[in-house]
Amino acid sequence: MLTYAMEPMIEFEGLDDEGRAELLCYLAIAQLVARARSGAWLRTDHLVESIRIWLMANGAKANWPERLRLGSFSERLALGLRELPGIADEESLARLFTDGWRLDYRSPIVREIHATCVAELKGKT
Repeated sequence: MLTYAMEPMIEFEGLDDEGRAELLCYLAIAQLVARARSGAWLRTDHLVESIRIWLMANGAKANWPERLRLGSFSERLALGLRELPGIADEESLARLFTDGWRLDYRSPIVREIHATCVAELKGKT
């Protein structure tokens, strides 16, 4: 399990545990894509837009503190994930998505990242 210093506990509203893990997984992979493309993590406006896109695509709602916490955590999590095999470049990262930038949960890499997100969130909430 990866270990990170987390912010104080935030009360969650809107997302259940699975939704939270899926959003974190999506954001962590989006961070990896940004890093592969530009050498930098997602800019704040792109992170906010990624959260909005995921919430709309999944018919989900999350309060701003929850969005901020998951967005911030996604960069730290991606930092620990970037050494996983199969995510070395933009092309290999693109294969983790299906049509419309939805994650392909048939991919063993996506499932591994999702499992990491579940474990990390259980340790932090």
